[in-house]
Amino acid sequence: MQNGTCDLGLIGLAVMGQNLVLNMNDHGYKVGVYNRTTSKVDEFLAKEANGTQVVGAHSIPELIQVLKRPRRVMLMVKAGETVDQMINQISPHLEAGDIVIDGGNSHFPDTTRRCKALNEKGIRFIGTGVSGGEEGARFGPSIMPGGSKEAWPHVKEIFQSIAAKVEDGSPCCDWVGEEGAGHYVKMVHNGIEYGDMQLICEAYQLLRDGLGLSPDELGDVFAEWNKGELDSFLIEITAEIFKKKDDDGRPLIDRILDTAGQKGTGKWTAISALDLGMPVTLIGEAVFARCLSSLKGEREAASKVLQAPHYKMDTHGREEFIEEVRRALYCSKMISYAQGYMLLRAAGEEQGWTLNMGGIALMWRGGCIIRSRFLGKIKEAYENNPKLTNLLLDNFFSDVLNKYHTAWRQAVIHGIGFGVPTPAFSTALAFYDGYRTATLPANLLQAQRDFFGAHTYERVDKPRGQFFHTNWTGRGGRVSSGSYNA
Repeated sequence: MQNGTCDLGLIGLAVMGQNLVLNMNDHGYKVGVYNRTTSKVDEFLAKEANGTQVVGAHSIPELIQVLKRPRRVMLMVKAGETVDQMINQISPHLEAGDIVIDGGNSHFPDTTRRCKALNEKGIRFIGTGVSGGEEGARFGPSIMPGGSKEAWPHVKEIFQSIAAKVEDGSPCCDWVGEEGAGHYVKMVHNGIEYGDMQLICEAYQLLRDGLGLSPDELGDVFAEWNKGELDSFLIEITAEIFKKKDDDGRPLIDRILDTAGQKGTGKWTAISALDLGMPVTLIGEAVFARCLSSLKGEREAASKVLQAPHYKMDTHGREEFIEEVRRALYCSKMISYAQGYMLLRAAGEEQGWTLNMGGIALMWRGGCIIRSRFLGKIKEAYENNPKLTNLLLDNFFSDVLNKYHTAWRQAVIHGIGFGVPTPAFSTALAFYDGYRTATLPANLLQAQRDFFGAHTYERVDKPRGQFFHTNWTGRGGRVSSGSYNA
């Protein structure tokens, strides 16, 4: 074994780790690998990495020994405590200027904490989101790095070489920002992914239960949708899923139990939105829809007790309704991304991160699960106006919403008629109507808060920032609440 010859060391040979190593090898980088269960190292070298220049190590000191300086060590291990344990094991063998990279789905506050702790030791830390699943990792993922900016020049070439590329050859990887910014952007990506998947599921149920479309017919509809505005990875695979047959020739989709799992990144996104006071309602509903799906036994019992409506679309044709659902899906998708970008902007301001909004859209154009034609429009919006406060105010987005919102409303109305739940379609429409409304009923809400808790209110006939309290009953005092808002 030759010391100091490997460009990067990777720890964690599960499917993502293995595929990233093979991707790096394809691009001419020599990678050293280690796994806590060392037999996995030997198996990997004998099978998947056979014939490559990958170097195996059976201990952490051995792995560190084969790396070029500054030594770059990438962790592809389970998020949480395992990352901290691994950092504690490798850091005594590192020196100032070396770089540790966490490529798992870590929660961004953990990344910020690790970045600060390692910085005190002179070790640079990168927390990077990697999206695209095992195929993306093997042939080109979306990579979202953040952390110690001094480390970026030392990993930029490797990351951008192995990342997915868009039409003009631009890599779906660029520096995101300081500390936990990379993992935050990956978290929001995953939250938007939750939203996209829920929207597609609602379109599926509307067409299945409302029109009675078979899986084969649904496959044809989604394949057609994928040729136009909705062109995306998730629409593409949905068309393929509907066409897949079980061993007996029946549609496989009809054999899959309707209970959804989740790993937490959607929930983290919703919690962060609440913490920052951002109305990211669609991702929240997508998370809750998964929670509701898990109550399978309760839903089956309730279906025998609670009545469904008897509703028919007498005046509607099949193709007209399919187009209404398509437009509802496209509009709702716009709202979801607009909300996600509102959250990114708020988090950047809160954390002091300098986020390149158009650059983030470019990183999501290829390799990742939410890759789509639509993301190019987001990049264009921020190129046209880098200070854009909301995507819905961009001409492209506002023009589509103004053109399609009537069909969107019809799809939701018919969903209500059928008794088909459309929480994501509906909350997206509610947000659209709320955002475009100059005068909301929050004046009554503030009056109520002042009535029962003396929380004060502002007046339309006075400058913003002046607060007033009314003695509503004549029995209250003149003292207003200044200690908290609840």
